[in-house]
Amino acid sequence: MKRKPDFRAKKISPFLLGAVLVTTLSGCDSSPPSAESVPMGWRPLNSLNADLPEGVRVYAGANDTLPLRAWYVRINEADPSISTRVVVSDDEVDRRETVSSFALDLNACVAINGGYFNMGVTPARHAGLLLQNETLLAPATSAVTRDSIRYQAVRSAIGFTGEKAEIAWTTTLDNVVYRWEEPPSHQPGLPADSLDYEQAVEWSVSHALSAGPALLRDGKIRITSDEEVFFGSSIPNVHPRSAAGVTVDGDLILMVVDGRQENSRGVYLEELALLMRDAGAVKALNLDGGGSSTLVVNGVLLNRPTGGTTEREVMSAIVTECR
Repeated sequence: MKRKPDFRAKKISPFLLGAVLVTTLSGCDSSPPSAESVPMGWRPLNSLNADLPEGVRVYAGANDTLPLRAWYVRINEADPSISTRVVVSDDEVDRRETVSSFALDLNACVAINGGYFNMGVTPARHAGLLLQNETLLAPATSAVTRDSIRYQAVRSAIGFTGEKAEIAWTTTLDNVVYRWEEPPSHQPGLPADSLDYEQAVEWSVSHALSAGPALLRDGKIRITSDEEVFFGSSIPNVHPRSAAGVTVDGDLILMVVDGRQENSRGVYLEELALLMRDAGAVKALNLDGGGSSTLVVNGVLLNRPTGGTTEREVMSAIVTECR
């Protein structure tokens, strides 16, 4: 029988901790390099896997050339002893807490930061779809304005049914969540036609959160930054990243990539898509990133969210509970 997560302080190898020094990397926001893969030498972290159910496996990878440090967890969502869902901070003051706090409160074996949120208001406000226990806590972003032009928004989200994870482009209308087979064909300066809800279907999930853009579709790289109206923002630039994806077998992939550090510069969306594909995902989306990117497994903080061990408080998270 596998042991429950132990949240006491644990010793972590230098490889897990990443870099201690934080550096400002120049030239990180130029065009992403063209590549077909990002070699990471992924290897299982047996010290963690030994205390996890067989349906939860943790991997670490590094690329000293770029340089990069990254980690991902593969989760068998079909295992009845494993369940993944969206959680929201219960802090009554600012509605924000660390990913480690989410994990500790729920005794979760895996926890990663979730969707975008507005840090400039108290309490925090989620930026996009947030669904918990079939209750809509925040609607999907309805529209985005760029250079005085309005674009109707259909952004990617991850949802959970209790038995599987799904990734879709989503909207909300009259407190109902809809999924779309395709996002609008927006281009900078050229908004698509108005949404036709005859082309959408109600999304039957219990938990969901949006972020974006999408990274993979049917095993192929498809980054819908323009369609989801992320142009004109910093999202496409190189950053520390978090991502979620599903495999062809329905397993869940949760990944974090450190950035803004001497031994891990962060990644472009194109590189993140390659990493997720190499990890086995056939569909994937970008989650909130930057200083929010945090992955905790069995009480161990795997990455260095802000170049150290200090975690940014976030509003939402994706957690996996192992019974």
